[in-house]
Amino acid sequence: MPAPSASLKARGSALASPAEQVRLLESETAITRFDDTIAGAGLDPLRATGIQVFQINVGKLCNQTCRHCHVDAGPDRSEMMSRETAEACMAALAATEIPMVDITGGAPELNPCFRYLVEDSRRLGRRVTDRCNLSVLLLPAQSDLAGFLARHGVEIVASLPSVASSQTDAQRGGGVFGKSIEALKRLNAIGYGREGSGLVLTLVTNPVGAFLPPAQRAQEAHFRECLFREHGIVFNSLRTITNMPISRFLEFLLETGNYEGYMHRLLDAFNPAAVSGVMCQYTISVGWDGRLYDCDFNQMLDLPIAYGAPAHIRAFDPRDLRTHRIRTGNHCYGCTAGAGSSCGGATT
Repeated sequence: MPAPSASLKARGSALASPAEQVRLLESETAITRFDDTIAGAGLDPLRATGIQVFQINVGKLCNQTCRHCHVDAGPDRSEMMSRETAEACMAALAATEIPMVDITGGAPELNPCFRYLVEDSRRLGRRVTDRCNLSVLLLPAQSDLAGFLARHGVEIVASLPSVASSQTDAQRGGGVFGKSIEALKRLNAIGYGREGSGLVLTLVTNPVGAFLPPAQRAQEAHFRECLFREHGIVFNSLRTITNMPISRFLEFLLETGNYEGYMHRLLDAFNPAAVSGVMCQYTISVGWDGRLYDCDFNQMLDLPIAYGAPAHIRAFDPRDLRTHRIRTGNHCYGCTAGAGSSCGGATT
């Protein structure tokens, strides 16, 4: 079985270029190519089924540096969506009937354009979700953020890897669990997660290690029971997401000798039924610089949308994206293993 590139293993994926990561995933793992796997299942080529989610990644600036982060985000990142690009996103959105705007990052709230994107998306009558790391709500400069989100009816999709403080802190940084609990309590206090409030609070959890997530329904019941019993916290639903073998999680896999074992674990768990729910079939992902991708993971591997579809938000045309062919690679095993994984959680 081929060994991972010595230079890439020594440098770690946080320093490796997207092209190096793609080469490792496609060339240096003795597993069946993803395209061959879906072809054997009669699912090739993978195509869009109609865009339902307009996902905007506003950049890589974040107040945390998480070990599993596929964006490689952190306080030292300078990639940020400009106002011009944000306005181009809204102009493109206005020309469609796409019902959902999904704003992500980094910590998307740290981008100066975040509130403009929320306000204009809501003006256009679209649902808006904010992929929130929770601790950002406690920053002094964001003291009014929770109230802003509530006033605009923004659905919060909040990351919480574990109900155990040690596991969450190991993945996200010391003290992050406590901050997350405080932020969740603040959200509950203004109505988020409470029945009848109309303010939706969804938790997202991913494994703290090189294994697949447990069953989503069971994990939701576990989180619901533990968070209410120990902290009085309530929420609407929970999503489980598989860690993608890219960026910092790839670095972790290489450093711990788990890379090839994890890739084979994903392949062995390939589920054809999960393919029909993968997010790339109903999502268009806009990068901080306006380039278009089939999903946020392709964005981080610098695999822009292809096969004749528009490459940049300035050339956006929804007619070219309804059934366009999706760009795939071996990292796609992460979304099709077991119960499946997407921005919406398990797919089966």
